Amino acid sequence: MTHIFEGTGVALITPFSNNQVDYPAIRKQVNYLIDQGIQSLVVNGTTAENPTLTQDEKDKILKTVIEENASRVPIIVGTGTNNTAYSIQASLRAKALGADAIMLITPYYLKTSQRGLIAHFEAIANAVELPVVLYNVPSRTNSTIEVDTLVHLSKNPYIVALKDATNDFDYFKAIQQHIDTDQFALYSGNDDNIVDYYNQGGHGVISVVANVIPRAFQEIYSHSESRAQLFEPISQLLEAMSIDVNPVPIKYLAALEGFGQYEVRLPLVPLNEEEQAQLKAVYQQFKEGVEA
Repeated sequence: MTHIFEGTGVALITPFSNNQVDYPAIRKQVNYLIDQGIQSLVVNGTTAENPTLTQDEKDKILKTVIEENASRVPIIVGTGTNNTAYSIQASLRAKALGADAIMLITPYYLKTSQRGLIAHFEAIANAVELPVVLYNVPSRTNSTIEVDTLVHLSKNPYIVALKDATNDFDYFKAIQQHIDTDQFALYSGNDDNIVDYYNQGGHGVISVVANVIPRAFQEIYSHSESRAQLFEPISQLLEAMSIDVNPVPIKYLAALEGFGQYEVRLPLVPLNEEEQAQLKAVYQQFKEGVEA
């Protein structure tokens, strides 16, 4: 089995205008990202403000992305929740709409044991029969997929990749020692560690900042001999984006590029004017450097 993608996948934002999903902006962004060389689109994940979207909105967003994509790159859909039965229903719906793969986060709030994680993920994978990307992000869920658990899960024919947002390279190396990574893909979930992640054998990233700088991010994967040099100006932008939680800063940058208005849904709140000015200055400086 080949990997779903290699290089840069983009965790799509959900653009809003007057608190409504801006579907024309989604179409515009899909074409922009593909034209700029990204390798996969990840729909209805954390960066998309998934918990604030209605099921009808999620379905229409996915339909819009699939239609505009026209089979140019793989589409991965975030369907995981802390309710196994609901996750199966959402995943089957995504499959029916034409998704290429699904992404399943570790259950949050209603947490479970490692044995429970195995039962949860395998129940969904076996019911849906689509490629599955597991999402390990303990900073958001206070739960982690231990190495032995991942080894077990990797033997399921549908579970084919991990989005690794642990930023733990000991964990990363342990996975590589026990899993055939020619068959099982390892994607970083942290924009700030991709140079080390790629250099140590990672297959790609599911990126936030690539919503606005897709070509620059893909080039880091493609140009192994100059990764550190290419990443240096991006690191300054990422530092500026740490001013607030994802997706608050990236939604501001996306709005600057014309992908919807600068709106987030509660409980998120937008950057204040001073924060916006600070981030805009760094972003403009980055763009001037790239275009020079």
